[in-house]
Amino acid sequence: MDKAHVEALASKHASLHTLIDQEEHRPHPDTDLLARLKKAKLKIKDEMVGH
Repeated sequence: MDKAHVEALASKHASLHTLIDQEEHRPHPDTDLLARLKKAKLKIKDEMVGH
């Protein structure tokens, strides 16, 4: 995996982290959205670690 791809994945991972943090701190977080965001974040992390 090339450096640019890893950097792109890291950027997406950081963006998802920010979105998750924002959603968790809302008065009434959307649990379905949180689950989808966390799953996507984990998938990206697995891809980064696996390569």
